[in-house]
Amino acid sequence: MAGELVPRKISREQLERIIQRAAELQAGEMDTGEGMTEQELLKLGSEVGIPGRFLRQAMYEEAAGGAALEHDFLGRWVGPRMLLAHRVVPGDRTALEQAIGEFMTEEEAMTPKRRLADRTVWERQKGLLAEMKRGLSLEGKAYHLARALDISVQLNALEDGYCHAELAADVSNLREQSVAGIGTLASVGLVGTLILALVPGLVLLAWLPLLAGLGLSGLVARAYRGKAMRMQTALEQVLDRLERGEIRPKPQLTGPRASAFMRIASEIKRSVEDVAQTFRQPPGAPPPPSAKPPGSSGHP
Repeated sequence: MAGELVPRKISREQLERIIQRAAELQAGEMDTGEGMTEQELLKLGSEVGIPGRFLRQAMYEEAAGGAALEHDFLGRWVGPRMLLAHRVVPGDRTALEQAIGEFMTEEEAMTPKRRLADRTVWERQKGLLAEMKRGLSLEGKAYHLARALDISVQLNALEDGYCHAELAADVSNLREQSVAGIGTLASVGLVGTLILALVPGLVLLAWLPLLAGLGLSGLVARAYRGKAMRMQTALEQVLDRLERGEIRPKPQLTGPRASAFMRIASEIKRSVEDVAQTFRQPPGAPPPPSAKPPGSSGHP
């Protein structure tokens, strides 16, 4: 029959190109002017059979990706000032907001900076107890997120049971410190070059201070990129735990809750007791037997 397609198998790469081209052809026939609203895009997607969840996810990812791009000189040479991680995670938005709020407060030693309509901005907790918690690091945590200027958390519901989670870290404070160090090293190297250039017989060596300053500046920039990479990994790890359901709201317990000071004091006491028990035990001695339950006579 004329015009009938010959049955053949279409690969995944071909499928993506066909769908993209079909969307371009359809968009070319539509009069969208300078663009379209989100509601118009969702309506268009429903007409061609694309679920709203995937369209919303694509829109959120497009907005996040555009915000994360940095084309300036410092962004290309030193490193970005904003780090972004986003993913679709299972769960209700209200429950996820509560869970991540408890996680940021208790496990990352951060406190709300601003609560906006669409996101919550977190900053480093201040005070002696918070500094003790981060400094002692009894559980071996690095507290990478607390080193940022702030962390923005945004959750958008896609459909029942799924949300698009976006974590954005403002690390401009860390980059400014690195840029200041780079400027100082480069300036010292330039001054050294100028001084040597004025000394007779040392003109050939005059470039050494400047080259050394530029080399050390490159090491500082590299160190900052390492910090940014560790921060990016920390953001992804939070999303990993959200995706696996490891970060979840804690049940509300009745009765008074122990203060932060008492919780930290109990952690310190437990660590000291463990260390003391290790020193009291002679080398090669077996571990102490577990305590017998009350009422046990010890006889079979």
